[in-house]
Amino acid sequence: MQRSTSNSVQTLYKRYVTSKIIFLAAVGFILLLLLIISAAAGTIRIPLREVLSALLRLEASGPGRIVWEVRMPRIIAALLAGAGLSLSGTVMQSVLRNPLASPYTLGLSSAAAFGASFAIVFFDAGTGTTSTVLINNSYAVALSAFFFCMLSTMAILLLAVLTKISAESIVLAGIAIGSLFSAGLTLMQYLADSIQLASIVSWSFGDLGRADWHVLTITALTLLPLSLLFLYYRWDFNVLDTGEEAAKGLGVKTGAVRVAGMAAASLLSAVIVAFFGIIAFIGLLAPHIAKRILGGDHRFLLIASPLIGAIVLLAADTAARTVLSPMVLPVGILTSLLGGPLFIYLLVARGKR
Repeated sequence: MQRSTSNSVQTLYKRYVTSKIIFLAAVGFILLLLLIISAAAGTIRIPLREVLSALLRLEASGPGRIVWEVRMPRIIAALLAGAGLSLSGTVMQSVLRNPLASPYTLGLSSAAAFGASFAIVFFDAGTGTTSTVLINNSYAVALSAFFFCMLSTMAILLLAVLTKISAESIVLAGIAIGSLFSAGLTLMQYLADSIQLASIVSWSFGDLGRADWHVLTITALTLLPLSLLFLYYRWDFNVLDTGEEAAKGLGVKTGAVRVAGMAAASLLSAVIVAFFGIIAFIGLLAPHIAKRILGGDHRFLLIASPLIGAIVLLAADTAARTVLSPMVLPVGILTSLLGGPLFIYLLVARGKR
C-alpha cells in the first residue's frame, strides 16, 4: 500500500514537472515566432521568407541589411530589457513578499530619471534645435542614471538593515525615496532651458531605439550571470514564500537573502533603465502572468517570467513601430497603458484579501 502511494505521488510529480516544461517550451516557441514577425514588420515590410533567409544565412545586404542593422538591435533590446525587468520584478516580489514590488513601483525608475536629467542639465548632455532633440553624450546620461538608481537602492537597503523594518515596509520606503527623486526631477525640469527640458522629456520616454551592439553586450553580460545567481537561490525564494519564521526554521538566512536579492535585482534593473529609459510595469506585469499560469515555484517562475516579459515588451515595441507608421511611439507609453490597469486590479484584489 505504501509503495503504491509512493508511485502515485511520483507519477503526479512527473506530470507536474512535464506540464511546466511543455509550457516553457511553448512560450519559447511563441517568442521565436514573434521575433520573426517583428523583424518583418515596419515602415518597409519584408516578406517572412526573406526575413528567415537573412536570419539563417546572416545576410547583411538587401533586406538583410534592414533586418540586421535597423531592426535586430531593437528586437534584442526588447528581449533583454523585457527579460531583465521581469526577472527583477519576480525576485523583488519574492524577497519582499509583496505582489506590488517591481523596479518601477520601488522608485528606481524615478531615481534613474533624476540622474539622467542631472547629467542633461549640469553636463550639457542634451542638445538640439527647436525641431530636433538629441542626447549628445548618451554614456554620461546612462552612467548618471545608473549611479542615482543604485544610490536609491543603497538607501532602501540601508534602511532595511539599520532599522530592521519588515519586508512589506521596504516597499513603502522605496516609494518614499522615489518621491524624493521625483521632486528632484521636477527641480531639474525647472532649472533646465527649453532644449534641456525637451531632452529630459525625450529620455524619460522608454525607447529601445537607443540600442546599439555595445549597449546590448553590456546588458547581456549583466543579465546572464545574475540570472544564474537567481536560479541558484531558487529554493531559498520558494521557502521565503512560506513565511519569515518558516524560512528561518528551515535554515534560510532571510536577511542576507533579502538584501542580496534586492541588490542584484536592482543592479539589473538599473542597467536596463539607464540605457533604455523608463519602461513601466513590465517588472510587475510579466511575473503576475507567469504566477497565474505556473504558480509560485521559482524553479519554473524564474525562467517563465523573463520569457513572458520579453514577449510582452517585444509585442509592445512592434505595435509602437507599426500602429502610427512611419511615426514610432515610445514603448514606455504602451507598457504604462498595459500595466496601469493591472496595478489598480492588484491594489483592489489585495484590499479585498
